[in-house]
Amino acid sequence: MIRLSVNVNKVATLRNSRGGREPRLLDAVDVCLRAGVQGITVHPRADRRHITPADVREIAARLQGLRPAVEYNIEGDAREELIGLVHEVRPDQCTLVPVAPGEITSQAGWQPGGQTEQLRPIIAGFKSRGIRVSLFVDPEEDAVALAASVGADRVELYTEPFARAFERGAGPAGQCFDRYVRAAEKAHALGLGVNAGHDLDLENLVLFRTLPHLDEVSIGHAIMSRAIFVGLGTVVREYLAVLV
Repeated sequence: MIRLSVNVNKVATLRNSRGGREPRLLDAVDVCLRAGVQGITVHPRADRRHITPADVREIAARLQGLRPAVEYNIEGDAREELIGLVHEVRPDQCTLVPVAPGEITSQAGWQPGGQTEQLRPIIAGFKSRGIRVSLFVDPEEDAVALAASVGADRVELYTEPFARAFERGAGPAGQCFDRYVRAAEKAHALGLGVNAGHDLDLENLVLFRTLPHLDEVSIGHAIMSRAIFVGLGTVVREYLAVLV
């Protein structure tokens, strides 16, 4: 079974838009847990637009005793604050994601160059504390090989290109999906696990769940958007049913 990790960033975005504590992030985590989710994902950004360091710590405390059956995944760029937070909280997984100035959401994976090479000691430090490391990459064999070369345990394949191709119809979706198959096969051959995320939803996940060696998907925006109308617990169970 492919594991589902629910990204709860959007709950924090709504809370921060008004100030105060409502909606409460831990309430959302509890609903996901009761629905049977296997993971919780957060992405604390430097500008604190949604998840804050305090949120990261509170969720860690809530998941105490449930891990590793329920996985805690912290995403983010390799800035000093995030590195320190990951070492403090010791999640099950840290997904390192490049951040472009001014971006609304992640828009590309790690590329060859000095910035990526600097990840080596950071990754080694996380792994020394028992934290699995995933690298957010484009669905290209070279990008997967790059992740292996810097010591990552897994890759998270950036799936927005697949989502856009899926919207154009079965032909484009199939052609694009072939890129992901090749990337996943490359990852498996190199001993890396395979995660995926970004704009996956109930429709395109029906095809994407057939990806070889897929371990885990991280989904936030689509889940929270549908939850407005039918409820968070209902939506989480819908996604879990698709992934069986």
